[in-house]
Amino acid sequence: MALYTPQYKPTGNEVAVFNTSKGTIRVQLAGNDAPIHVGNFVELAQKGFYNGLKFHRYVPGFVIQGGCPNTRNLSSEEVVAALQNPYSGLGTGNPGYSIKEEFSTNPNNSHEDGALAMARSMLPDSAGSQFYFCLGPQHGLDRDYTVFGQTIEGMEVIRELRAGDAIESITIEGIA
Repeated sequence: MALYTPQYKPTGNEVAVFNTSKGTIRVQLAGNDAPIHVGNFVELAQKGFYNGLKFHRYVPGFVIQGGCPNTRNLSSEEVVAALQNPYSGLGTGNPGYSIKEEFSTNPNNSHEDGALAMARSMLPDSAGSQFYFCLGPQHGLDRDYTVFGQTIEGMEVIRELRAGDAIESITIEGIA
C-alpha cells in the first residue's frame, strides 16, 4: 500500500474534539512530535471520515480502539455481535493508504493514561485511520506505536466507552 504524506502541516496548537455517544473528549494533538500522524488525522477528521464510525475494540485496563471504516454501516449491536466472528473484518479497514511510522522519531512517544495513538498491522508503516486511547499507562507500546495526542478533557468519557459506541464527529480546533 502506498505511503501517504498529508498536505496539512500541523502547528502544534491543534485540539481534536471527539463527540461520542458517551460524551465529549478533547485531545491536545502532538503536531510538533508526530506531524505526519497529526496531519493525517486532521485531514481525515475534516473530511468527516470518522463521523458515524464505532469503537470496535475494548480491552479493560489497556485500550479502546476506533477508526475502522468497516464499522460505518453497522449498528452498535452489529459491531458487538461481529466481535465474536474472527472473519468480520472489524479492525482491518483503512483509508486506502498508510502513513510512515513516527514512534522512532517522536521525542515524547509515551503511552500515558489517555494517550491517543495510531493502531497498525505488523508492518511499522501500516497505520492509516485506526486509533486508540490508552486506559492507563502502556509503556510496552512506546517502541512500536506512534503517540500523537494526549487527552486534556474527558477521561471519564474514555473510561465509559465500549465496543459499539459511536464516534458522532471529530472536529479540530486551533487550525492555522
